[in-house]
Amino acid sequence: MKTKIFCDIAEIDTIRKFNKKKVVSGFTTNPSLMRKAGAKDYKLYSKKILKICKNKPVSLEVFADEYVEMKKQAVEINSWKKNVYVKIPVINSKGKFMGRIIKELNKNNIKLNITAVYTAKQVKKILKKINKKTKVIISIFAGRAADTGKDPIPEFKQSIKIAQKYKNVEILWASVREPYNYLQAKQIGCHIITIPPNIIEKIENFGKSFDALTKETVKGFLIDSKKSRFKLNY
Repeated sequence: MKTKIFCDIAEIDTIRKFNKKKVVSGFTTNPSLMRKAGAKDYKLYSKKILKICKNKPVSLEVFADEYVEMKKQAVEINSWKKNVYVKIPVINSKGKFMGRIIKELNKNNIKLNITAVYTAKQVKKILKKINKKTKVIISIFAGRAADTGKDPIPEFKQSIKIAQKYKNVEILWASVREPYNYLQAKQIGCHIITIPPNIIEKIENFGKSFDALTKETVKGFLIDSKKSRFKLNY
């Protein structure tokens, strides 16, 4: 199975550049990426992104923490374009499972990207709240789990297995740390992996031999030593 690559970014010029790449099938954003990109007006900035990405899915996240406001934001964000996936956190900041809003939005045919997921147990809870028609992406944060010394692979394998009955559900590998994560995601059958631009560029260079890498590395050391004018006095 092919694992689709989404670009994880909110910076307008970078989105414009990567939207032209055939290897990129979609885009994901979040409030942190939006802030880093300098967004001031969330709606206006999001619509700039959507104007560029007309034919690829774009995940735009709510930033409310309570049910009523979160639902209002979700409905509003969904209305901006047909290719929008509304990102909903699996829990709010107080640890409350967002099952009610997931169920309601899904029932109303709003495409969702359930984010900040870490375990197959959370995936199972999500699957109990959705139908088998409306598209849903479940984003499991591999890198952040690995950062704490936990192996995310078993959670992915179990999640992919229990989601098999749902043809409308895709499991996404989130919080990538290195290019090799793409190969890991492919090996375990992840539907999507969302990757920062600099790592996508490294993936595009896959295929170099170890001999070529050795030569390239040694040349790099030599060039830097010459630039620094290093000398040893014998």
